[in-house]
Amino acid sequence: MATHTESTTDKGVGLALALSAVAVLGALLMVTDIEAAWGFAGAVLFSSLAVVAIHLYWE
Repeated sequence: MATHTESTTDKGVGLALALSAVAVLGALLMVTDIEAAWGFAGAVLFSSLAVVAIHLYWE
């Protein structure tokens, strides 16, 4: 009798790590005034996408 096994992937974790790395780069961009604004916006955006990726692909 065959049993059903679930296979999971690490797509969510890999995607979250990649988006987190981009978020860190955005945070590192905060040097001057206008670059700080864009860096903060990028960091917030990509960290939010990292959380969404984990929730979408986590089983």
